[in-house]
Amino acid sequence: MANPDLPTRPPSVLEDPSVNSVARVYAVALLDAAQSTGVSGADILEELRSFVDDVLAPQPAFARLFGAPVTPLEDKLRLVERIVAPYGSPLFVNFLRVLARHNRLHILPQIAGLAQREFEIRNGQRRVKVATAVPLSEAARQAIESALREALAAQPILETQVDPALVGGVVIRVGDTVYDGSVRSRLKQLRARLRERCLHEVQRGRDRFSHPEGN
Repeated sequence: MANPDLPTRPPSVLEDPSVNSVARVYAVALLDAAQSTGVSGADILEELRSFVDDVLAPQPAFARLFGAPVTPLEDKLRLVERIVAPYGSPLFVNFLRVLARHNRLHILPQIAGLAQREFEIRNGQRRVKVATAVPLSEAARQAIESALREALAAQPILETQVDPALVGGVVIRVGDTVYDGSVRSRLKQLRARLRERCLHEVQRGRDRFSHPEGN
């Protein structure tokens, strides 16, 4: 298991602009460790997600104690040994020990989310956010999945959202790229073109009046 030598935690996770970068280091390290030791990536992700969702999330007081920077390292390791070690896999337990020693247990939720994304990428999957004015029918969903599968050369994982403000059409986000085919977008583009044309005509009129024929 890699032990990234990372800076200590600031007073609040929300104040740390690099928290996702830090979490990604551990997410990748966990999946790499699973691969190198022959552990199923899906299994270690399930174990991580279960701990975050079923242990930490329902018990915020325990989660604060477990991840708080003021909690002594010895106490954190003791909690890992007493609560997790009897039931967890050796890889997962060791992963928690590494996080404890680097004072990073508080970013377990971020690590879990980023590890899931990394696992999907390694398995030829891409998350795609799809916003529509009305809920997608099953036929429309399948059509979008098919088109995206061909365009991305990957298996899309659709995350759908209903946004009545779109009026119609669909907005698709793949990573940082947005494909906007909504009526709202087309109307906005039309207004921009009309405005540009009007400004162009006004300028032409000014040019004609400022340069009369024969002068």
